[in-house]
Amino acid sequence: MTIRLVNGSTVAFKSGEKPDNLYGEDVFACVIDEASRLREEAWHAVRSTMTATRGPIRIIGNVKGRKNWAYILARRAESGERGWHYAKLTAFDAADAGVIETSEIEQARSMLPESVFKELYLAEPSDDGGNPFGATAIRDCIAPLSHQPAVLFGVDLAKSVDYTVSIGLDAEGCVASFDRFQEPWEETCRRLATSIGYTPALVDSTGVGDPIVERLQRELPNVMGFNFSSSSKQKLMEGLALAIQTQDIYYPDGPIVTELDAFSYEYTRTGVRYSAPGGLHDDCVMALGLAVHARSNVAGVGVW
Repeated sequence: MTIRLVNGSTVAFKSGEKPDNLYGEDVFACVIDEASRLREEAWHAVRSTMTATRGPIRIIGNVKGRKNWAYILARRAESGERGWHYAKLTAFDAADAGVIETSEIEQARSMLPESVFKELYLAEPSDDGGNPFGATAIRDCIAPLSHQPAVLFGVDLAKSVDYTVSIGLDAEGCVASFDRFQEPWEETCRRLATSIGYTPALVDSTGVGDPIVERLQRELPNVMGFNFSSSSKQKLMEGLALAIQTQDIYYPDGPIVTELDAFSYEYTRTGVRYSAPGGLHDDCVMALGLAVHARSNVAGVGVW
């Protein structure tokens, strides 16, 4: 299962069925096919063998649900993680390139279950029940950025690992302002003061966010803090889920949709735990949830 080239290089074809067999010799470039069906241990083996050579890796394959390492890495790449690139190709892209006939795609659509067709032909993961918003509902709320003024803001704070995200909704519940960045606290405060002004804003005051909120409040009279706890986060996410499922809000495609897609929940002994999978961000989800929560608490434009 190898091809030896005249320059001395070797192309080897290996199975990922037994991940231990993938360890060993240096690898200078790698393609992982059908990644969503491969064990995560196989990815660990491949990644570790590339450490010394720092060679490129291309990870490809059909979509298969959301609870696998390939899906999570794809979301990290899609969110713009440095050194990664994300691309999505559907059956219709293949038809446009002359690889397959459109009639074949339509025949498959008529014969396969909708969820299977979407995964294998449209690269859309099925809703496996772990997402609190629903894959279809998330997409039903996608709309262009509103040109109307924002009447309230939701802000999730972060400094380095995560992102500070500011989302403003207009009077109809459409996202009219979206800002996602990583800056020192001084620059964060300045940037938020410029974008929020006297507009009502609900800002994450958890942990290090508390002094930032106090500082903003000295300049911006309509800023209020929101402290995240397990119970308050559950209430926030339930409100966001309701808003999405009833199409009470609209948001542009991009980082917001990526995070909503990846977000999940699980039942624990103490209640429901909402979070993004390990290694992914949920800052857009939190900011959107804060904005939705603020909508129900604003008595009038500019007044809490």
